[in-house]
Amino acid sequence: MSDRNAAFDVIVVGGGIAGVSIGYELATDRSVCLLERESTLAFHTTGRSAALFLETYGNDAIRALTTASRGFLTDPPDHWDSALLSPRSLLQFAARGRGAALESVFARVRDFTPDAQLLTPQEAKDLFPLLRPEHVDVALYEPGSMEVDVHALHQGFVRGLRARGGVVATSSRVASLQRRDGLWHLESADGTVHRAPVVVDAAGAWADSIAETAGARRVGLRPLRRTIFMVAAPEQLDTTTLPTLSDIDESFYLKPEGHQMLCSPADETPSEPRDARPDEMEIARALDAIAEATTLTARHVRSSWAGLRSFVADRTPVVGFDPTLDGFFWCAGQGGYGIQTCAALARVGAALVRGDNPPDDLVSRGLRVADLAPGRSGATNAGPLP
Repeated sequence: MSDRNAAFDVIVVGGGIAGVSIGYELATDRSVCLLERESTLAFHTTGRSAALFLETYGNDAIRALTTASRGFLTDPPDHWDSALLSPRSLLQFAARGRGAALESVFARVRDFTPDAQLLTPQEAKDLFPLLRPEHVDVALYEPGSMEVDVHALHQGFVRGLRARGGVVATSSRVASLQRRDGLWHLESADGTVHRAPVVVDAAGAWADSIAETAGARRVGLRPLRRTIFMVAAPEQLDTTTLPTLSDIDESFYLKPEGHQMLCSPADETPSEPRDARPDEMEIARALDAIAEATTLTARHVRSSWAGLRSFVADRTPVVGFDPTLDGFFWCAGQGGYGIQTCAALARVGAALVRGDNPPDDLVSRGLRVADLAPGRSGATNAGPLP
């Protein structure tokens, strides 16, 4: 940017899905500057997400945010030039002896997701022919789940933010963040200074570090590495309508990708904020688990990558003003739910920045501001995540 001492209403730190979505919502009536430490937006977790829209995924707050995001994702505004969702049903299974756990999940989600249904092992195999029915106690089928075009979703928010007058600055790592005379003064590593009464910390795995730079207490974000890899699908298998397959205990999941299978060990290895790399041992473990539950016995990995999913202890996002630091707003801890919840979470966050009540459609789904508050009981990680 040419202006090295620019003033805005809001500075958003972080160019992943959390930052661009809340920036987009705030830009309707605020001047917004979004700063990204990397040379490109969505370089880390957002850009590496194999996202699905799953209404049965996560706790009550996550499911409320997910179901409230469906309308936006199904019928996005004008700044999106392509469809964001495409059909991809979900089949979760419980291994022998674990059926009660999956039945408990079904009891909790069926009011949110009325088309979800329990299936027998043979019915599950009929949907996913590679599945070994003798390995399965019971399965949960979600026919309405969808795949999300993450790139199109993210870029639409970026276009919309810019169209509303927002400024986006890349290669803008935060060097200092100080509050003086009612304004935050944020200096980037290149010496550029931006000023605003409100700073939104949407820095993903780096959100606690940004908060510490500002003088706030950490909320205990735990970045967890998630490994992804691709293998060939069996030549005779039609993957067009094949569901995503997931173990309820998250030892692995499989998602068809053309003539390949996107696979993950669903690993959650604690990590420092960094450019994550895939774990070869976790890939080997996943291949063994996949071979035990299915007839897919691929051993050649075509490609692999990893990303960081950041959680606090209760696995619910941290969204709201810091209780001790004026004008410092948290938008962090989306974990593995950021893509499917971003539309609703951005509306909630923008309302709280403005001092308004949360949107009625979220309240009607049972979401409370206290569920997201930075100082809530149970949010801070005191030990390993469960």
